[in-house]
Amino acid sequence: MDEISNRLKSLKMPGAAHYWTTMQETRQADSLSLKDGLQLLIQAETDSRRQSRNARLIKNAHFRYHAAIDEVICDSRRGVDKQKVLNLATCDYVRKGISVLITGASGTGKSWLGSALGHQACMNGLKVAYYNLYRLFEEITLARVASSLHRFFAKLAQTDLLIIDDFGMKVLDGQQLLDFMEIIEDRHGQKSTVIISQLPVADWYDVMKGNTTAADAILDRLVHTSVRFELEGPSMRKKISEKCNNNEKND
Repeated sequence: MDEISNRLKSLKMPGAAHYWTTMQETRQADSLSLKDGLQLLIQAETDSRRQSRNARLIKNAHFRYHAAIDEVICDSRRGVDKQKVLNLATCDYVRKGISVLITGASGTGKSWLGSALGHQACMNGLKVAYYNLYRLFEEITLARVASSLHRFFAKLAQTDLLIIDDFGMKVLDGQQLLDFMEIIEDRHGQKSTVIISQLPVADWYDVMKGNTTAADAILDRLVHTSVRFELEGPSMRKKISEKCNNNEKND
């Protein structure tokens, strides 16, 4: 029996190997037909690979918070409509290239909501990248110095869901504004982008200086067909901190 388990592991089928061992320990294998046993082993391997893939996608996304969609506190008074969240949980918006704009004062749970949407996309097998705006432009600067900017932009364009946090915390002008426009242009109608900002959408034009054509193009592609959350109410940082601590304990 150990030989079969080892053979499965050597074939890079750890899920099936683990389930085979479990079947032996519970004496389940003797009562199953060959067909039923194979189906269970295949299902176990499929589930194992899906879990590994999702864990890898979540790790590579670099979320600010470890937040799941069912941990989002839905309250229409705060601007978090439950039905809207449930609709986004299907991830159809990602597949359709629809943007999501999340705005609100500091501490209202914007980044938590954005992280939860990204986590849900990973659980659906989609590639997600989560960037603070400062880190995004640091990566762009490094890529430009290394003459690999084209590859970096291509990678962003191929990412199913791009989440950009802290938009509006710095003024975009000159080359940064053009770079941001290229990112949005590459994704428009093809891939979904989540923008998280303390500024209301009406003020976004003011943080894009010196090139009204680029600013108009960016807002035109982001605003008109987007799903919006305008978060309100007192700070949620204490509740979010408690959830993060609980998640760390569970991990």
